[in-house]
Amino acid sequence: MNITRNTAVISRQFRDMTRTRIESLLASFPKLIPANTQHTTVETAEVRYVYQPLEDLYILLITNKASNILQDIDTLHLFARVVSDLCRSADEREILKNAFELLGAFDEIVSMGYRENVNLMQVRSVLEMESHEEKIQEIIARNKEAEAKEELKRRAKQLEMQRREQQRRAAGTGAGGYLSGGVTGYSQVPRFETPDVSSSISRPTPTTSSAPSRPPAFKGAGMKLGSKKTKQADLLDALGGEVLASTHASEITPAASSSPSPAPPSIQKVSGRGSLPEVEAESVHIIIKETISLQLLRDGGVQSMELKGDMNLQVSDPANAHIKINLASTSVDFGGAGLQFKQHPNVAKFVPGQPRIVALKDSSKAFPVGQSLAVLKWRYAGTDESNVPLSINCWPSPSNDGTCEVSIEYELENEIITLYDVVISIPLPDGSYPTVTAHSGNWSLDPSSHSLAWSIPIISPDDETKSGSLMFNVGGVDVGAFFPVDVSFIGQGSLAGVSVESIERTNGGDAPDYSVDTFVTADEYLVV
Repeated sequence: MNITRNTAVISRQFRDMTRTRIESLLASFPKLIPANTQHTTVETAEVRYVYQPLEDLYILLITNKASNILQDIDTLHLFARVVSDLCRSADEREILKNAFELLGAFDEIVSMGYRENVNLMQVRSVLEMESHEEKIQEIIARNKEAEAKEELKRRAKQLEMQRREQQRRAAGTGAGGYLSGGVTGYSQVPRFETPDVSSSISRPTPTTSSAPSRPPAFKGAGMKLGSKKTKQADLLDALGGEVLASTHASEITPAASSSPSPAPPSIQKVSGRGSLPEVEAESVHIIIKETISLQLLRDGGVQSMELKGDMNLQVSDPANAHIKINLASTSVDFGGAGLQFKQHPNVAKFVPGQPRIVALKDSSKAFPVGQSLAVLKWRYAGTDESNVPLSINCWPSPSNDGTCEVSIEYELENEIITLYDVVISIPLPDGSYPTVTAHSGNWSLDPSSHSLAWSIPIISPDDETKSGSLMFNVGGVDVGAFFPVDVSFIGQGSLAGVSVESIERTNGGDAPDYSVDTFVTADEYLVV
């Protein structure tokens, strides 16, 4: 409140009151402030004013006389700390600039007229989660951009190989013109200097006996050119034959069949599910998705970790819209007290010490039909190493001969998830190529980043893929050249242990059929 102008800068009411009543109470306050006193409370016959000066303004809390004055003063101090935290200065212009954030913070402190058991750090954390959906959209946009770039590279490589194939075929059909001295049929041949072939070309004779000698001469040149290409293929095979094999597979498959069978894999790629099993959606469909950002230290420990998750409810049948979701008791202690939950404004909050239930505050109302509603969100940020889902140990060991032996291994630490399409990328020293001596899974070289890509199709806690290792030798003695190690995957399950135990109708009757799709993706997973 600005006392000099007797006006309220911003105000928030938590009880139903008329505007006239509020304006009357605010207008009476400046007249009730006692002069030259240290008191911060004033009472009238009906209400109590609890106030605190903030430079040229006052922060004012109006309650009834039956409220706990100690709790009122503590609530007022928390309001003041929130204002100081969100605003650089307590002037009217700065407060109006941050009015939206301030009102949101006030709603987290007081709900329905009652003080919530929160502190400044919890309020700040809740406000930061307001942009979670925006960050998800930014991540999706970045992933689409990266996929588009990869697709562009693949297309360019495919077009280049087609161009070379056309040139090779054109050279075969125009052999006579080339052997007679013309270069228009195959202008690229001078790159592959072959002295023995050129000498045979420079001495053609018009005699009849020379006619049968021309095919062997061209055949010899074709073999020379083919040997060059074979050496390149051999080099790619030595560096990881899977790259070339996948390229040939992508070229051969469309030409071999005209059926639309390749469509499902492309849909999976666009949806970002990869090899994650599809879930058939029922009339009540729940999507639990999490994203993790993690930076592990190469010598052990966690530099930073952040997990964000949300639960989306999709109801397609109006008859199943009056429901409540009973969450299962978590089987893991991920994050402990650091794991924070936030409900949709229309969803009731969890009762401490009671089973977690996702239900509307007004049980007579129904969930929206035909749209996806984010009913619950959660977040964890910390450096507790026990929460790491997949541990990575990269150990480079330099040798006296100028090479380095690199041993890298992984182990699944969180046994309630199954990881799919795991790729562990290890950077390589410039100009050096590895010799892999032992490995599980598959490996290949990524020429764009000059790194070794170690691929594990599935990592499950129930089989031998729970852990694995790869070992290779490469030139170079700088151990820092092998970092950061980048890991990507998509997992089935929830790292925080959020799962659905059952669904009940709030208006009675048999429980409806429901389906749950739970997955986690790695936004950033590095060993630095």
